[in-house]
Amino acid sequence: MEDNHIHSISSKSTCKVTDDICLPDTNWPRLVIVGGGFAGLALVEKLKNKKVQVVLFDKNNFHQFQPLLYQVATSALEPDSIVFPFRKQFNGYKNVVFRLAEVEEIQPTSNIVRTNKGDVHYDYLVLATGTTTNFFGMDNVADNSLGMKDIRDSLNIRHMMLQNLEQAAITCDDEERDTLTNFVIVGGGPAGVEMAGALAEFCKYILPKDYPEYPSTIMNIYLIEARGELLSSMSDKASSKTLKYLEDLNVNVLLNESVSNYDGSKVITNRDNIIMAKNLIWTAGVKGQFPKGIDKKYVVRGNRIKTNPFLMVEDYKNIFAIGDIAAVITEKTPKGHPQVAQTAIQQGKYLGTSILNIIKNKPIKPFEYHDKGSLATVGKRKAVADLGKFRFGGYFAWLLWSIVHLMSISGFRNRLMVGFNWAVSYFTYEKSNRLIIRNFNKPSESKSTINSQPAVKKITIND
Repeated sequence: MEDNHIHSISSKSTCKVTDDICLPDTNWPRLVIVGGGFAGLALVEKLKNKKVQVVLFDKNNFHQFQPLLYQVATSALEPDSIVFPFRKQFNGYKNVVFRLAEVEEIQPTSNIVRTNKGDVHYDYLVLATGTTTNFFGMDNVADNSLGMKDIRDSLNIRHMMLQNLEQAAITCDDEERDTLTNFVIVGGGPAGVEMAGALAEFCKYILPKDYPEYPSTIMNIYLIEARGELLSSMSDKASSKTLKYLEDLNVNVLLNESVSNYDGSKVITNRDNIIMAKNLIWTAGVKGQFPKGIDKKYVVRGNRIKTNPFLMVEDYKNIFAIGDIAAVITEKTPKGHPQVAQTAIQQGKYLGTSILNIIKNKPIKPFEYHDKGSLATVGKRKAVADLGKFRFGGYFAWLLWSIVHLMSISGFRNRLMVGFNWAVSYFTYEKSNRLIIRNFNKPSESKSTINSQPAVKKITIND
């Protein structure tokens, strides 16, 4: 058994001459993974207790289940329900080491990664750093809106929403109240659709109970999508059903429209329409993020790293990229694989097998992605599913979505907590405690130049 060889990594912490961060002494090859998302975690799981030292670097000490960030943002779940500590996850993994540090640069010629805590030598390096929100160069929008890429973003959205609802209850100015209670979500992909559905249910079931001072109709929700359909990566049937579900929830869906500017109160679209809103959530795009050191000629559209079919960064024999950051450009995938969790997990598992074969001087096979289908939910009991040739929506799709996501969460306790919260919400429409633990302050609006825009027409916000 593999465990009989674990003594090759001693408990003594030693450093190579080039190392500043102490790691357990080992005679095995050292694999450094940068990023503990779905891809990085799947790779660690594949290599646990194998004859390779696995060192994971992440700027957080936890893995976060990103598909449910919108539920934390809308108070459906508490943040600790969808995050899981790496050290708890790796308990019993005798060849795995976690270090809390942010990798800033890699030096391929010397096989060194430079972090904000020091340097470490590697034999093999895997970049699994994922993506960040892409505002497409619109500084005003970036300064005044919120993305939804990590747990802190979700908590910022929650606190922003609750603070604005509280202020709306205080103010006697009807126009200010409208602005405080209007929500704009930009991007009609799964994240935007699910966020819009969750906000609509909050408006329908929670707002009347928590804020009897004003009717729930005061809270207007807008979903803006630049393309002519929602969920463009899914089938036409899923797109049309999703549109109907959202319209039934009184979400104002604006297709073929995009945001061109936002100053924290005024949203201006490419059609010169205006929506007055203090709450703008951006889910319209992502771009890759990775440390310095990769030649720019291997960086392709979306700031992704181009790899060969074996997930090796081109011209680097011992550097790999997996997950959202990787772009496997082939005839079959000219734009790379979809940036979704199932791609990341499959690449992590594949690379684990490949690394072991490389170490043993065995041949490796190219990566092949197997699309297991797509799911998206639009509130309770409503979802859409594309599974192979099957296209369906409604309650069964929602039930399937719930089961798949529940079983994908790390940790039995977390699954239990999420399952319990969902069960309570299913029967009572109640959400978790809506607490403002800390004040959220938006960036200063002084940077905005939006007021210099020409006169525009205004969307009626209470229609």
